[in-house]
Amino acid sequence: MTGASNGTDGEVIALPIAGVLDLHTFQPRDVAAAVADYLALCQEKGILEVRVIHGKGIGNLRRTVHALLPRLPIVRSFAIAGEHYGGQGATLVHLHPVTPTAVQAGCATSP
Repeated sequence: MTGASNGTDGEVIALPIAGVLDLHTFQPRDVAAAVADYLALCQEKGILEVRVIHGKGIGNLRRTVHALLPRLPIVRSFAIAGEHYGGQGATLVHLHPVTPTAVQAGCATSP
């Protein structure tokens, strides 16, 4: 994933697409785009369970993420992570698999 600000000086960083997105280094204005882009890339790679780490704090990042997820058609479901996966500081997101027609057309969509 490229094109996301790391939150310090606008420097663009590349993130590994491995099913975990830590939002601590992102500027608040970049969070929605970073989450949407990262989830789409995970779906394309066949990673259908993604952990989004937003931290516990006062809950602003969590609220931003939870407001965004229902609007993304690739998201099947999401919930606060269990204690071993970050508890209140992380959200587990389940994605729809890429449909065969979408793959042939060159785009990733959900059924």
